[in-house]
Amino acid sequence: MSALFQPFTLRGVTIPNRVWMPPMCQYSAAPEGPETGAPNDWHFAHYAARAAGGTGLIIVEATGVSPEGRISPYDLGIWNDTQVEAFRRITRFLVSQGTVPGIQLAHAGRKASTDRPWKGGAPIGADAHGWQALAPSALAFDDRHPVPTELTTDQIQEVVGRFADAARRALAAGFEVAEIHGAHGYLINEFLSPHSNHRTDAYGGSYENRTRFALEVVDAVREVWPDDKPLFFRISATEWLEEGGWTADDTVRFAADLHAHGIDLVDVSTGGNASGVRIPVGPGYQVPFAARVKAETAMPVAAVGLITDAEQAEKILANGEADAVLLGRELLRSPSWARHAARELGGDVHVPDQYHRSV
Repeated sequence: MSALFQPFTLRGVTIPNRVWMPPMCQYSAAPEGPETGAPNDWHFAHYAARAAGGTGLIIVEATGVSPEGRISPYDLGIWNDTQVEAFRRITRFLVSQGTVPGIQLAHAGRKASTDRPWKGGAPIGADAHGWQALAPSALAFDDRHPVPTELTTDQIQEVVGRFADAARRALAAGFEVAEIHGAHGYLINEFLSPHSNHRTDAYGGSYENRTRFALEVVDAVREVWPDDKPLFFRISATEWLEEGGWTADDTVRFAADLHAHGIDLVDVSTGGNASGVRIPVGPGYQVPFAARVKAETAMPVAAVGLITDAEQAEKILANGEADAVLLGRELLRSPSWARHAARELGGDVHVPDQYHRSV
């Protein structure tokens, strides 16, 4: 059988294939009122289509652990029971199609309070449902962003608690995989990197101090997340800076730390914490970073980044560069990508009975 269509088991959860959907923000939730942050018809249709298309694991987009943890006022959140109930509709359908439902728990840090990308994505104020962003240090992301408020140590502990509370709610909502968002320049990534973390207390300076917050979040989530359910961590393996940033060497070292703290898989991406950098974007451009983590640690990894065709995805797995592939833009273009790839590679994938004539 094709490597792409081999089941993959982590703890007590078996994912039917290695075609996974990464978190991709839809910026489509209500920005105010009782339905703030709750998934709606758009989210249901979006995720349901990819489940019916045979995707093995769907990780729901970056979901704020608190209102100020959202990237935009239109992001999903999981800080109240109304949101939990709305998510249950999605997770029930995904499970009915044989897809494992996952969720990414996130805090946007200094990159919070921005408009939707198709509206320009600029920082917004209170008149447009915005708020004051929080960060490890009072350093703006770029010239467009305002200076964030530096978190106190008490506030840091509050955020750690928010992640744990969000994980409890994610479990109640029916998710079987949780992923902690430590990439793309959001709060956890900001703490990890000396580029954005200029603190002089126990959460800044040395590698051990800069990774402290991330590991406290992992420990808090792992404590409430069941032992039989896997916990992922998404990381930016490099910031593409020539000096002064988080590096691939740091990522390999940290992956071993994450494994020791109960993380079951690292979802390896890059960039997002430094503006104006040159990124050599091209087919599979981030795969070598995933391959290095897999080769140098005991941590399972998933690769992401312009993986578009079945042969390319199969080769990544067959070469041992990753344990699974995450297809973002390609799944937006083709919700039934997994089914098409199975036909091409000779693999088996779930097809809804209602679509039997398409097989």
